[in-house]
Amino acid sequence: MDLNASPVPEEDEDIFEEEEPVHVQQFVAPEERIESGADIARREREERKRRLKRERPDDNRPVHHSQSPRYDQQLYHAKNPKSYDTSRLPPGWLDCPPSGQEICCMIPSKVPLGESFNDCIFPGKRYSFKQVIHQQRVLGRKLGLVIDLTNTSRYYPVTDLKKEGIKHLKIQCRGRDSVPENSSVNQFVYEVIQFLSRQKQSKKYILVHCTHGHNRTGYMIIHYLMRAMSMSVTQAIKIFSDARPPGIYKPDYIDALYTFYHEKKPEMVVCPPTPEWKRSSELDLNGEAVPDEDDDGVPGPDLQENHETSSQMTNDDVLGDEIPVDQQNAFRQFCYQTLRLGVGARGHTQFPGSHPVSLNRDNLQLLRQRYYYATWKADGTRYMMLITMDGCYLIDRNFNCRRVQMRFPCRSTNEGLGEKTHHFTLLDGEMVIDTLPDSNKQERRYLIYDLMAINHVSVIERPFYERWKMLEKEVIEPRNHERHQIYQSRNPYYRYDLEPFRVRRKDFWLLSTVTKLLKEFIKKLSHEADGLIFQGWDDPYVPRTHEGLLKWKYANLNSVDFLFEVEGDRELLFVYERGKKKLLDGNKVAFKDGTEPSFYSGKIIECSWDFDNLEWIFLRIRTDKSTPNEFNTYRKVMRSIKDNITEEDLLNEINEIIRLPMYADRIKSDSKANQIAHAAKQRR
Repeated sequence: MDLNASPVPEEDEDIFEEEEPVHVQQFVAPEERIESGADIARREREERKRRLKRERPDDNRPVHHSQSPRYDQQLYHAKNPKSYDTSRLPPGWLDCPPSGQEICCMIPSKVPLGESFNDCIFPGKRYSFKQVIHQQRVLGRKLGLVIDLTNTSRYYPVTDLKKEGIKHLKIQCRGRDSVPENSSVNQFVYEVIQFLSRQKQSKKYILVHCTHGHNRTGYMIIHYLMRAMSMSVTQAIKIFSDARPPGIYKPDYIDALYTFYHEKKPEMVVCPPTPEWKRSSELDLNGEAVPDEDDDGVPGPDLQENHETSSQMTNDDVLGDEIPVDQQNAFRQFCYQTLRLGVGARGHTQFPGSHPVSLNRDNLQLLRQRYYYATWKADGTRYMMLITMDGCYLIDRNFNCRRVQMRFPCRSTNEGLGEKTHHFTLLDGEMVIDTLPDSNKQERRYLIYDLMAINHVSVIERPFYERWKMLEKEVIEPRNHERHQIYQSRNPYYRYDLEPFRVRRKDFWLLSTVTKLLKEFIKKLSHEADGLIFQGWDDPYVPRTHEGLLKWKYANLNSVDFLFEVEGDRELLFVYERGKKKLLDGNKVAFKDGTEPSFYSGKIIECSWDFDNLEWIFLRIRTDKSTPNEFNTYRKVMRSIKDNITEEDLLNEINEIIRLPMYADRIKSDSKANQIAHAAKQRR
């Protein structure tokens, strides 16, 4: 069936109203009579008659057009691309097939054009939203959402959609010299997932269009398939090309997809040639390329690379891609629910992760009362990580979420494969930068030290040792197993080595190993460390400040995060108390690097205490934080500084503690269990 044979005749439109780039509106459709095929044909004939009378009022002979009206004007604009005509047809649009087959309730399409383009197009070639809606009704489909990926608002008003109660979403994407930005992809996938999940009884469809409905449209739909259905890039490209031949015909778009998903592009994958309808329209009268007016003559950025280009990595680097605000709010809510937190005065805006307290003479006694393990305190960046089917999300201390492209398969079971990918698994850890000793090459590594939820199920009330074991069994081992299987295969398609960082479980040791930890292990680390963490082996996960989670730092690295402000000739240090700034009178900070103090005004700065000069020493700007430490935290750090528990004091105390019966018996039992587990792992 030729869907262009009987287009719905155009009627008067409302005045054009330009939409905000990403604003979604929904309108209730008024009752409207649906025209029959006979009505459509009759109205079209009448319009053609009126058109012919306007064009040749004194000539009754039949008119045979060899080119569209305004053709001379279009040639002028082809020769003068900088001149801007809001009614000029996009190059190649006229002969571009209108739409493709449905893919997961999405219909790829070229851009429907509004009435302002009618003089450029014969009625039988017109493709407006009236035609779109009619054609989809004939196929038994009802549109509920239109996603517009063009980078201009000149093609149509949204009044056609308002009448039909169809939502319109604008995600502006440049059409040349660049693929859509990662944040735009994230928004597209999120909006599609949300739209489809809200459908209850009546099934509605999504029309996705760029200018021609191939490159940007295909790029977005393929991203959705990758994230929603867990398939390879090659499979997703084929699904789209089968539904909308010839598919994506820009090689840089295809290469970008393989790069983004860390997959090796098979030799058999060949980018199709530019379609004839597009190729014939890409040259002007001088044989030069006509710019895509979708971009209004503005050049796009360079093609995005998914990997870091900076030669020097720092802890202040921003990782991942921005996600929609609504999606971030949903993730924040999930974190609060998982950690059994109520909504406070500031809503879901405070980072809920567990924080240790500084070790002092009083809480040092907790090591005698409860059973503890120890690990090194890495000097990295704190992140929680939320793993979902459609992506992994780093959650920083500001409680902001950014997407990173990682792979976390689920553990297979005897009952079957089950879920292929983790979905709403919440981890806690820290990002460090390892400098390899042989080559001085830098590598990011995410050290995971806790597990709070696994596939929607909260586990925070389980003892730490259970969560730590589950972390290895459910998260780390399946990932390592799959990586090994892929590398051993003849055609390894996925490149774990191209992921933005490596992943491992952070080790914890018996208190009896603390001497070796301090004297040998920390000195051999390939990243910075500033002390020790003491973790209660039987403790649940405690959000926010955990009085039983203890940190000991080297005396010169015991630090506080202040808000620094300069007012006139005064340099002020603030902490927070009950959500408000609290001035610390009499405290001063020294900037040893010679930088003007006013440069740091308004910033969160980390400072250590100088015992000799009784002042704070600036260490670094905390770009990962937007608020200073709480006053209570400041008091605890000052107490720790005053108590000055040295490395020797700590080791002497621990040597006494491990002789207590509670420790002696469990250390013996745990040591034996660890030996058995290690031997079993070696036999695999």
